[in-house]
Amino acid sequence: MYRAARFLSVCFLCTALALSISHPASARELRVCADPDYLPFSNRAEQGFENQVAQLVAKTLDAQLVYTWASTRGPGGYGEFLSRNLDRGACDAVMDLPYGSQEELTTDPYYASSYVFISKKSKNYDLEGMDSPVLRKLRIGFERDTPPEDGLKLRDLLAQAEPFSVGDTENLSPRSMLQAVENNSVDVLITWEPAVGWFLLNYPDLAVTRVPNQRSTGSPEQYLFSMSMAVRKGNEQLKGRLDDVIAGRKSDLEQILTHYNIRLYPSAGETL
Repeated sequence: MYRAARFLSVCFLCTALALSISHPASARELRVCADPDYLPFSNRAEQGFENQVAQLVAKTLDAQLVYTWASTRGPGGYGEFLSRNLDRGACDAVMDLPYGSQEELTTDPYYASSYVFISKKSKNYDLEGMDSPVLRKLRIGFERDTPPEDGLKLRDLLAQAEPFSVGDTENLSPRSMLQAVENNSVDVLITWEPAVGWFLLNYPDLAVTRVPNQRSTGSPEQYLFSMSMAVRKGNEQLKGRLDDVIAGRKSDLEQILTHYNIRLYPSAGETL
């Protein structure tokens, strides 16, 4: 349920930060574990939205931003990334984890976003949700190990669908999924919106429709997630510092996300 493929592979997909005093005489540091090559999230050139968020947090805390680069897409996926980096102390916080995750101690949410349907505007498909009848007539693309895969399986739609492994494969850009729609390899793509929002600016002929948290029969399914920073369990002090930044710089955080074409939704505890 995290960022693209990884966000619940998760959804989809991530950066880690921390505040610490390394030596009594040294400046305060904001240590950040980030993927070196996974735009639009982060890269070594600091071109991703998580890089921009880390810079904002460091500035607010009057701290020096220091990166530890580590792939989030190797064997074991995002869980292994957390284990090797956050849990072992290579960094003290991560930037992108679903609010309330049991893996780590999450901060207050700083944005909420959703899985979406992406299709050509010219097709004008009636996509109201995972139970939309038109899905049974279309070639569906989806990311492996994400909530949409579970939803397709429940509806016996996997056989006609094409899986993508962007969140597991090094050097593979989320842009490739949009290109599959553009080239008619698939009719509709279901993906984590923050993973493709930045690239969608170059695809004006593609339509984006949110996948709602609903189901015609049975229990509701979740496709919208509130996203937080996170720290190791027990590190309440750092969590509190990050919560203060999130509360005090809310408009600046939203401005960063909007710049990267990430559509924002009401967060946890707010009315959708």
